[in-house]
Amino acid sequence: MMKRREFITLLGGAAAWPLAARAQQGERMRRLGVLMGYAEADPAAQTQVVALRQELQKLGWDEGRNIRIDVRFPGTDAGRVRAILMELMNLTPDLLVSNTNLVTEVVQAEVRTLPIVFTSVGDPVGSGFVNNEARPNGNLTGFANWDMSMSGKWLELLKEVAPQVERVGLLVYPETAASIGFFKFAEALAPVLKVKLVALGVHDANEIEQVLTAFAAEGNGGLVVTPHAVTLTNRDLIVALSARLRLPALYPLAFYAKAGGLISYGIDLLNQFQQAAGYVDRILRGTKPADLPVQYPTKFQLVVNLKTAKALGMAIPESFLLRADEVIE
Repeated sequence: MMKRREFITLLGGAAAWPLAARAQQGERMRRLGVLMGYAEADPAAQTQVVALRQELQKLGWDEGRNIRIDVRFPGTDAGRVRAILMELMNLTPDLLVSNTNLVTEVVQAEVRTLPIVFTSVGDPVGSGFVNNEARPNGNLTGFANWDMSMSGKWLELLKEVAPQVERVGLLVYPETAASIGFFKFAEALAPVLKVKLVALGVHDANEIEQVLTAFAAEGNGGLVVTPHAVTLTNRDLIVALSARLRLPALYPLAFYAKAGGLISYGIDLLNQFQQAAGYVDRILRGTKPADLPVQYPTKFQLVVNLKTAKALGMAIPESFLLRADEVIE
């Protein structure tokens, strides 16, 4: 027979079950909308979203229990971004994560009150996303990719591995404030490095092919690719054209070099999405975007593709290779 004390203990535990169940059922379900400036089939985009989801889970946000995450991949067409944003807003999200300048510009124009955490944007102040990086105004904050001075570093690195280069094309999406900033900074450094800097403005794949072909035809050229949704999503084309046209090229992110690009120097995008999860967590728990400063990366990766260097007939200095975070044989 069950002892009286055991019976009371069991009864007390049973009485607690409904309370625990009601507490779990009563937890508010939050909704996060994510707009990526890539195609859905892009593996880089998928890994970035996975990094965001995993970090949110570490912070206590479990999909299906207390959060729903709706991810969309509108790519680089502003009209498509706007249409998909409207569909996403019909799901009544509590917060949006936007990716790239192009996507963030559309989201900012359409969403005035909902908190927005941006990722991978250039020149947030010049682009009009915030008026103060230390204390953002309005409903936006997030993570920028590079300070404008980075274009000078790209130029120096390219000239170090390809000293014969006399002309450098800066591949940019010309309408963004970040592109203008990148060009101005690199232009000031060009005379010191004894190169002529040429702005190569592009908007789509066709223009990329036309512009690079015309630039390479003049000889003694090198290429620096600046970050934008158009250059990110057309990276395979840019890498292939650089190889065919025999242009030594420097790229802003590691996945270019891993796809066959000569050299990349830039940020760790996965880390940035992990950090963005931290801002999402804080905002969902009550912090205002204005209380979260815009952040810039502090760690950068140098990747060298020796296979590509060999195909171009280039010898990368040993001192340069020793500084690399990764060397692709």
